[in-house]
Amino acid sequence: MSAYSYRAARQDGAIVTGAVEAESRVQASETLANRGLFAIALAPDDQAQRPTARRRDLAIAFRSIAALVSAGVPLERAVAATEPLAAGALRQTFTIARDRLREGASLANALAVSRGVVPGLVLGMIRAGERGSQLGIALEQVATHLEHEADLAARVRQALTYPLLLAVAGTASVLVITTVVVPRFAAILGDLGQQLPLATRLLLGTSQLLSRLWIPLLVTGVAAVSLVVEWVRRPAGRNALENFLLKLPFVGPVRHALATARVMRALGSMLRAGMPLLPALDAAREAAGDLAIGARLTRTRERVIQGATLAAAFEREGALTTSALQLVKVGETSGRVGDMALEAGNLAAQEAERGLRTLVTALEPALIVGFGGLVAFTAAALLEAVYSLRPGF
Repeated sequence: MSAYSYRAARQDGAIVTGAVEAESRVQASETLANRGLFAIALAPDDQAQRPTARRRDLAIAFRSIAALVSAGVPLERAVAATEPLAAGALRQTFTIARDRLREGASLANALAVSRGVVPGLVLGMIRAGERGSQLGIALEQVATHLEHEADLAARVRQALTYPLLLAVAGTASVLVITTVVVPRFAAILGDLGQQLPLATRLLLGTSQLLSRLWIPLLVTGVAAVSLVVEWVRRPAGRNALENFLLKLPFVGPVRHALATARVMRALGSMLRAGMPLLPALDAAREAAGDLAIGARLTRTRERVIQGATLAAAFEREGALTTSALQLVKVGETSGRVGDMALEAGNLAAQEAERGLRTLVTALEPALIVGFGGLVAFTAAALLEAVYSLRPGF
């Protein structure tokens, strides 16, 4: 998708400006026409994409707007009252949006100038609510969705914090031992001129290698990491990596459950806000946060267009976890797809959290045993050398 800035006329004659995401200029014109706008000027927007605001900040801001609008406060005043709660690019976005609302723009179009600060999924949900004259409900759905996303991200970070600190501390300890402590022992043992045990020679050789070649090894490591990062930034590389991760034990099920939680919560929120199914599937794909799952959702949408039921399309492409799929089937049977999709998202989030706890539970002892084994080998090799020099001790 590319961004196009536009200057267009509304049906009442008012002139509005903004930005729209589309595959081509023709599609951008059609999108504006569907919104009831007549494009006067349309050009590619070369402005750089800005990073998305923190989910927690977005959740607080949109919860405030939703509460004020539900209480009967005019939309422009609700945005103005929420502006002091935001900071940085998000606050600037609300300032511009407030001015555009005064010019007669819709809230979705007013926020679209953020160029990425407000996620496209949020804009889609707001636009769906505006089309169905249910903006208050849509804002409530947006705030709830963002709160769920922020809570899920916080739980993931919290679960991974201790293993990460353990890995960093263990790596630093091993490097200090092999590059500082061991060379001092090597100098003492070398002056004695005696044959050292095999384990000690292996340890000293590794220590000397790290001490002498740490600069080339560091440069090589940085270059390798840079190449991998550059490869992952490309769609093909990222898609290959994420497909590989989905196939890994422990990691794959957790990633699948996390993506399912995001997709189902987004899909349910948009359907309840009044968005049609096919556009909702498009927007939910953006919420997946996983290119591999996103590709499955694209194929799911194509199957729905061809006449397949939503649950059958999801099942055929393996886009959802089993439990989420069952709830979608129940939703189709009962005519409550939006409600069941939200329930499926909550259930998938719980599954992801349980899987993450299991992964962390297995990872922590593995790290402790691994680094403990390295330290134990180092201590044993040094003690073996000392005892070999003092027979009979």
